[in-house]
Amino acid sequence: MYRLFRFRSQINNGFPQIVFIDKPHLMKIVKYSNIPESLHTKTLTKNKQFKRNVKRFSEVVQVTSSVASQSKVKVKHLKPNQVQKMVASKKPLAMFPKTAKTNNNCSDKMSIKTTSNIKHNIKEELLDDMDEMNEDQISLLKDTDFLQTITMTENDIENKFDSNHLKDEQDVNNSIKLNKSKDKLSKREHNRNIAAKNKLELKEAIKQLNIKGREKSLNQTLLAYIDLCVCCGFLNRGLAALNHYCYKSVSNKISLKITDIRIFTCLMHGFASKGNYDKLKEIWSLLELSQTKPNIQAYAAAFECLVNKKEPGSFDILQELSKQFLSNGFSFNDLFNKCFYVGNQREQVLKAVRLLNPSFEPHHSIENIYYTCSLLDHLNSQKSTFKCPAEGLFDEKKILECARKQLELEMSTTVKVQSVDNNSTPSQKVLDYRNKLEDLQEKWKETIRNAIARELESIRAQHNCLKSYRNVNIYPYLRVLNTEQYVDIIIQEVRKLAEGSETFSPTVNLLYRNLANQVRLRYQIKYKKNTKILEKIKAVYSDYCSWYMNSQNSDSQNTRQQWQQLVHKYKAMGADIEQDDKQWPSTVLNSIGKFLYNIIIKDIKIDVNIMKDNVEEEHLLPAFYTVFRGQCQHVKQEIKPHPVLSKLYQSSQPSDLVFDVTMIPMLSPPVPWTSINSGGYIAAKADLIRLPQQAILQWHRLEQTPKQELYPALDALNQLASIPWTINKPVLDVVLQVFRSGGSTKLDIPKPVSAFPSPQPILQSMSKDERSRLYKERAILKRQKAEMFSLWCDALYRLSLANHFCGKTFWLPHNMDFRGRVYPCPPHLNHLGSDMARSLLCFAKGKPLGSNGLNWLKIHCVNLTGLKKRNSVKERLQYAEEILPDILNSAQNPLGGNMWWAESENPWQTLACCIEISHALQSENPENFISHFPVHQDGSCNGLQHYAALGKDFAGAVSVNLTPSDIPQDVYSCVAAMVERERLKDAANDVVIAKYLDGFVRRKVIKQTVMTTVYGVTRFGARLQIAKQLKDIDSFPKDKVWSASTYLVAKTFESLREMFTSTKEIQDWFTECARVISQSCGQSVEWITPLGLPVVQPYNRKNKNHDYTKKSSVKMGEHFVLDMYDRPNVMKQKNAFPPNFIHSLDSSHMMLTSLHCERAGITYVSVHDCFWTHPNSVEIMGKICREQFVALHNEPILENLSNFMIKKYELPNYDITNDTQDMLNVFKQLPKKGDFKLNNVLDSVYFFS
Repeated sequence: MYRLFRFRSQINNGFPQIVFIDKPHLMKIVKYSNIPESLHTKTLTKNKQFKRNVKRFSEVVQVTSSVASQSKVKVKHLKPNQVQKMVASKKPLAMFPKTAKTNNNCSDKMSIKTTSNIKHNIKEELLDDMDEMNEDQISLLKDTDFLQTITMTENDIENKFDSNHLKDEQDVNNSIKLNKSKDKLSKREHNRNIAAKNKLELKEAIKQLNIKGREKSLNQTLLAYIDLCVCCGFLNRGLAALNHYCYKSVSNKISLKITDIRIFTCLMHGFASKGNYDKLKEIWSLLELSQTKPNIQAYAAAFECLVNKKEPGSFDILQELSKQFLSNGFSFNDLFNKCFYVGNQREQVLKAVRLLNPSFEPHHSIENIYYTCSLLDHLNSQKSTFKCPAEGLFDEKKILECARKQLELEMSTTVKVQSVDNNSTPSQKVLDYRNKLEDLQEKWKETIRNAIARELESIRAQHNCLKSYRNVNIYPYLRVLNTEQYVDIIIQEVRKLAEGSETFSPTVNLLYRNLANQVRLRYQIKYKKNTKILEKIKAVYSDYCSWYMNSQNSDSQNTRQQWQQLVHKYKAMGADIEQDDKQWPSTVLNSIGKFLYNIIIKDIKIDVNIMKDNVEEEHLLPAFYTVFRGQCQHVKQEIKPHPVLSKLYQSSQPSDLVFDVTMIPMLSPPVPWTSINSGGYIAAKADLIRLPQQAILQWHRLEQTPKQELYPALDALNQLASIPWTINKPVLDVVLQVFRSGGSTKLDIPKPVSAFPSPQPILQSMSKDERSRLYKERAILKRQKAEMFSLWCDALYRLSLANHFCGKTFWLPHNMDFRGRVYPCPPHLNHLGSDMARSLLCFAKGKPLGSNGLNWLKIHCVNLTGLKKRNSVKERLQYAEEILPDILNSAQNPLGGNMWWAESENPWQTLACCIEISHALQSENPENFISHFPVHQDGSCNGLQHYAALGKDFAGAVSVNLTPSDIPQDVYSCVAAMVERERLKDAANDVVIAKYLDGFVRRKVIKQTVMTTVYGVTRFGARLQIAKQLKDIDSFPKDKVWSASTYLVAKTFESLREMFTSTKEIQDWFTECARVISQSCGQSVEWITPLGLPVVQPYNRKNKNHDYTKKSSVKMGEHFVLDMYDRPNVMKQKNAFPPNFIHSLDSSHMMLTSLHCERAGITYVSVHDCFWTHPNSVEIMGKICREQFVALHNEPILENLSNFMIKKYELPNYDITNDTQDMLNVFKQLPKKGDFKLNNVLDSVYFFS
């Protein structure tokens, strides 16, 4: 038998080549193909150098002299020297341990004719030794003397052995070795078979998962399409689509099934409103065809249809239907408790029931409004203590007027806000540019109307020709609004693009989705209006506002309970407020956005001479064009405005800014969250959870969770949203003065782009090095200008909104991310932003300072400066008295005095506090002074506080202020001291870099690394953090930054492990559990927070082979990516689990504090681990904060997590290997805990301070 090596080569045009191994010093190479005559040879010497990293060898072919077949073994992972060793060993391919399984399948055989040609070129003496070895082994096993020999007893062997048997003994030993070798091969083969079986099963599982994902996405797409057809009145189009997909699903076994019964019931209600019972029966037959059992909503549609039919015989059909209905276990009362109705559907169904039972009166079940969480059980039994957060700010008439204005804003979907960019009177030239822009926009509107009509006619013609109306398509989505609404949407998008950054633009897919969401927002409002849902909301909201202002004698304990009781009050009539949310899939959004953007790109033109005064000739060019920008290894398509258009918008100096209504605060109290689909704005839609489009698994978990288990999280959002705010006008005036005068780097107010110097011109006379330097400087300047423009726009939006709401009272609706961390819905004007952003807001409702309020203001002022972090509260108060003249000077003359406040860590908040202290001291009695100012209490490295409490780590608990102490412990300084201790030892041992760092191991250098360790920072990330701090130290040698940062990272991590013993173990356990879940179980990491909120990590691998339906103007994509049917991204899942779990804990602590502060009747808001309240209630909030931290960590958090994972990810008893079982045992291997006593937190002054 001969060995042939086929490998890839850079020569001979890359043809596959075969290497014949004859002698160690010679290789003959033959090109082969299906034509035998194409074989040619040439010689290579052994000394030919191979490039190491190129995979030249791809397979080994063994050919015997007796047969024309081949056996191939994949060796593409072997290096050339390994292949040479295999050749030199002269072992059969199957015996070579480094190769893959030999494949003797017919598919791997070459043509016989080609092999015959090869055989003639091989020397006869290259016979393989393997055949002889196999023959010897077989003959030896058949030899009876051999069998007798190996079965002899030891005594017989001693008697019979003589010198002539020594050779036989040697043969026996060799044979036993061969048998052992064969056993090993057999075991290896068995393992290969198991691996192959597992691989096939995994492949099949992935295939089935992909089918389920496609099926789920098809059902979601079809549901949105049918719902829209019903809304637009395209009932026959919807029925045609349902017919098409139902018959397609049953005609082919591999076709996707229609399983969502809401698709059928939605269309049934559409025909029921027309009284078309024949069509309803047709849908009913499709329901049976899909092997889906009718639910109670289907029967409700049938009852409604028969009442609306009003034809002879309808009553007989109704009686027959009612018998079927009752025989399926339903009751007439279920129709009014388990169904969702819009319009007059409820009344029609009630008519049908009363035709059958005239005395029937529906009994509406009362929803359970109390907690089921053990941490909040005691609140269920308490009497109502709810106090209106806006008490004294409005009377009932005024709050209802504010509610009316808010609803009007939401119905209009956008709000115009006057810009604060330029407060002066515009020049005549600016007015001229504004007039030109207005004329241009009017022309565009007419162009857009014509383009929309043209494209719709084109789609309609294609539908008639191709009958594509049977598939889901874009046509109904383009008819759901009137043409003028689409025109307004496009004009707003044009302005947004024209005013955008010169260097950055979102990708086209993001632009498509954002534009389509504008259509979706308007559709949702129109749907609520047409189905009379909005009418019901207005009635309930009006009563809610009245209660909000007069809640003293109510039995409701919070806003959610009151809203639920009002909904129940109006349950007997009209539409249901809470409806199933029929999401528009990403494919739908992309198609709508692409359609509208095609009009922007193709039809909107601009006269490039529009800004030239003396040129009357019109030269029209596209106003927008596409560019392809490189980002890392990808090229992304972006859309940019024509430079003339950008210049026209800039020169016109627009006097107003346009915001979506969901991007600004509310003028009336937000609607309380009562479920995952109901809450936030009055008519506009707000999402409860911030998730990417494809992340539906967490939504699925939320839908499966009983509503009572979600009440704690929902009530926390409602409590935060119930607090009214107002603008701090004295601070706003100072900020506007600095902003309009050109900004300030020191005060962190961004400068306009015009403040940047012009780049130095590049001259041909310059040298190559000079030109290169200038090109680099220009690139840096361009990047800096882009960054500054982004910051300037952010400040412009924030200040314009603050100026717009100045003197008004407003509310901030809240939602949360997937971990439970809460955020205000309006992104620009809120209290979660920068120092300047926080300084602009204060509580609308003021409260007297009381006996200690003024002292807390002074302490807070010192805290904001960052000057006395390691001093006691008493020392901080004493320091505040010492600098009181500076505080008063800052308040009285912010920009003309000594500007002491500007040196603070948080200058704008410090200024705001100075002004509040000044006003209090100027009052007749500071204790009676009504303060609106929020005082903050910050957690001391809150992430590490949770880790220390989880692991009961005493040393760690001391360092993060979980234990009482006279002065605050500073974990950053402690770690810096430990690092310095190790540096001194290394310096004594002549470690060079340790000597360079003498005097540079500072708190600030390692602070960010310590802070982010708890959130899973990598060594590389920590290295960058420390390197950045070292670069900012002028006296540190810049050439030592990288080596010094590497050294400090190692020492910082070692010090943290020493200080927080159990923290590292818990982090490692989290990481290992996440690895097992995502890698071995193939699922996303899930858990449930102590307050009952289900959490799913939305990190999945992009499925490159995902089958998308080709999108066109006629047919949209039916399938899209869903995270619940995709494989998880193992790296992201395991790296993100530790920080995400800790974030869910700090969110739970914040929520517990929120709910108990509400019951205590005090004002409370939060910025994650920074809690705000009035100066007179700081002690009350601090007490509640500590009590709830102890209560939270007295729960068996890690044990509950372990039990959840064991139950959730437990595999079936069969087919579990030992390795898999060992990995699953990781869930049970809880880290050991220390001996820290949690009750110490109750007496710790600096736990939150």
